[in-house]
Amino acid sequence: MSSVHTVREPLIRISKRSGMPVWKSWLIRLAAVLVALLLSGLFILSVTGLNPIKVYVAMFEGALGTTRKTWFTIRDTMMLLCISIGLAPAFKMKFWNIGAEGQVLVGGIATAGLMIYLGDGSISTPALLVLMAVVSLLAGALWGIIPAVFKARWGTNETLFTLMMNYVAIQLTSYCVALWENPFGSNTVGVINRQTKVGWFPEVFGQNFGLNVIIVLVLTVGMYVYLKYSKQGYEITVLGESENTARYAGMKPGGVIIRTMAISGAICGLAGFIAVAGASHTISTSTAGGQGFTAIIVAWLAKFNTFVMLLISFILAFLQKGAMEIASQFKLNDFASNVITGIILFCIIASEFFINYRMVLRKRKEAEHK
Repeated sequence: MSSVHTVREPLIRISKRSGMPVWKSWLIRLAAVLVALLLSGLFILSVTGLNPIKVYVAMFEGALGTTRKTWFTIRDTMMLLCISIGLAPAFKMKFWNIGAEGQVLVGGIATAGLMIYLGDGSISTPALLVLMAVVSLLAGALWGIIPAVFKARWGTNETLFTLMMNYVAIQLTSYCVALWENPFGSNTVGVINRQTKVGWFPEVFGQNFGLNVIIVLVLTVGMYVYLKYSKQGYEITVLGESENTARYAGMKPGGVIIRTMAISGAICGLAGFIAVAGASHTISTSTAGGQGFTAIIVAWLAKFNTFVMLLISFILAFLQKGAMEIASQFKLNDFASNVITGIILFCIIASEFFINYRMVLRKRKEAEHK
């Protein structure tokens, strides 16, 4: 006597992929971009009645249409990339540093303060630039070490701790703006050393932002080598996988956490130096501009590969500039242009799911039991 019954599986089962070829993962990302452009085109056509092709051309012109616009896009790319590089070692260690905004601000405060108090010509600009870079690194490192010590010593939640330190940095910035406001009563610092340009980055390649590019590209290569080939990079990887394994291998997790967050905070502090001395030449609560949070997306999508971060940072800077252009050229409000940016970004992020996981449809299995 035999019986036949059907074994039912879930309708959709998600399983993790392993060993996907690099070319195939990039093909999926490219497909995601094409889908994003298609969806954005449908949105543009249905909501605004505009020709999607013209809108995309306007986005390109807004980001790369002229030499000046191109360099502004490069400037924003470098700023976002610098912060992303700073987050990479902490995130790879699975220390969720959400405090990049605050670390950028304290680095910017240190830079602006030195520009103001040493801007009388008592020190040469090259020496002042070196001093500002060092002090901004130290300020950012300190802002990163504080939550790291609490995490290593008392096991505090680093996500909440670093997030709250952002608000402390914002209030500290507000105090400094009120202290240094120029002209008095404006509640803004204004452009620091506008006439003398003491403490400003010099022109490189005939461009104001050339030095920004050099500094951040050096950091890009340096961090890649540090994470991939150095002993400390290996310790970061092991600790990120398992704290118990790290202890078994003779590592001191607390020391690794503090050291790594000092590096992470220092690089974010250096981003504050670049923002103030190499771009805006002023300090305000919007100096970081929310890029500390955007950098989290960059670092995560790139899987902490700094060269991939460069590409993703450029894409996001391109989308930001392009969105501003179409909002201006086609009289669209910021919400419409942000929706287009959001669709493209969502599709890019969603592509990572299909790279790491696959969806298996239900199959019917029949088994005979005698």
